[in-house]
Amino acid sequence: MISILHTWGQTLTLHPHLHCIFPGGGITSTGHWKSTRCKGKFLYPVKALSAVFRARYVAGLRKVFPEQAPEFFNQLFATPWVVYAKRPFGCPDQVIEYLGRYTHKIAISNHRITGVDEQTVQFTYKDYRHAGVKKEISLSAVEFIRRFALHILPKGFVRIRHYGMLSNAVKQATLTTIREQLTPEQNRVQKEEPASELSVPLDSICPCCKKGRMQLVMDFDHRGPPIELMSK
Repeated sequence: MISILHTWGQTLTLHPHLHCIFPGGGITSTGHWKSTRCKGKFLYPVKALSAVFRARYVAGLRKVFPEQAPEFFNQLFATPWVVYAKRPFGCPDQVIEYLGRYTHKIAISNHRITGVDEQTVQFTYKDYRHAGVKKEISLSAVEFIRRFALHILPKGFVRIRHYGMLSNAVKQATLTTIREQLTPEQNRVQKEEPASELSVPLDSICPCCKKGRMQLVMDFDHRGPPIELMSK
């Protein structure tokens, strides 16, 4: 899997959480790709996932804090833990695109800061408890810096981690196997029939005259072209 650590909430409070991407299958001991038999449902039962996650998490705490009394750990089982999982609204590509926008962002972007003076810092945030309504909060300069510093990771800490067949130790071999077995026909065509420079894809022909060839001038995402080019 791929896990991405986020530590902040909309108001810069400490809210550590992980975004995880699980593949819909894996490589068997014989080196073959095998898809999950989930029939379009999630890979793991949600209720079972909650119980297992709590047990594994508490087991890890017992190792890190062996001096704690057993009653401390028993209290952690008194409240149900919630691990919520559901199918994405869009396709897997949209999930990857969404997480890709946040992998290297910091706790707050400049455009959210609406005012700064000697005493306070004002910035906007979305109140997800009230349907994502956009609001504004004002913090003292010291409190703003304190909250921002909560999200500075320790030296050497990795925010993005890859596990299993995607780990750095084996991914060169496993990814090659996966690509060959998932799309064997595409790989064969790319190796045996390299694209000719003279061939014109249908989507590059001008839709008006049907003769001229369109040329790529700029590539941008759904946000649109850079602002400095909009006035040209």
